[in-house]
Amino acid sequence: MKTRERILDCTLLLFNERGEPNVSTLEIANELEISPGNLYYHFRGKEALVLALFERFQQEATPLLDPPAEARLAAEDYWLFLHLIVECLARYRFLFQDLATLAARQPRLARSLRHWLNGLKRTLAALLARLKAERQLVSDTRALGLLVEQISLTLLFSAAYQRLLGSKAESRLVVFQIMMLVAPHLKEEARALAERLALRYLDGD
Repeated sequence: MKTRERILDCTLLLFNERGEPNVSTLEIANELEISPGNLYYHFRGKEALVLALFERFQQEATPLLDPPAEARLAAEDYWLFLHLIVECLARYRFLFQDLATLAARQPRLARSLRHWLNGLKRTLAALLARLKAERQLVSDTRALGLLVEQISLTLLFSAAYQRLLGSKAESRLVVFQIMMLVAPHLKEEARALAERLALRYLDGD
């Protein structure tokens, strides 16, 4: 593995375990058993490391925000989409454990995060619109717009919430919570199916 990728892998591991503010570039170099100068040759400080990791996050997450426009999705496909998004966020959870502070310190990161978040919201809105067109939703457009905001908040800040409680990040629980946000907006049959899937998912079936 190239030194640059080794540095990013190690940095991601340490940032996720300890939190980005609690890890220095010297500690990263020591963990890798390389000189600080070698690390600095590839990344000139923590800001460059954070931005490179966010770029990697985007490369993994962005394809999930472009589901096939014409494909007919089964109920399970929506939950699979949520699962993949939550798993991706969990792999880069340091970004979201103290999101406001990190974004305030790094304006360039903040701009990139907002751009990605807008893409996420557009995808969520499109998926809900597809359900609406298939007559599985009962809520009006305004209510669905608020639902998009609720789902986005849950996705982005669940890591910080779980960290505050001192509990281990549980992707399964986050997906379940989002399912329960969507369920009241569904027609009776679709809602019953969503609730069954949610409980099955929570139990690990």
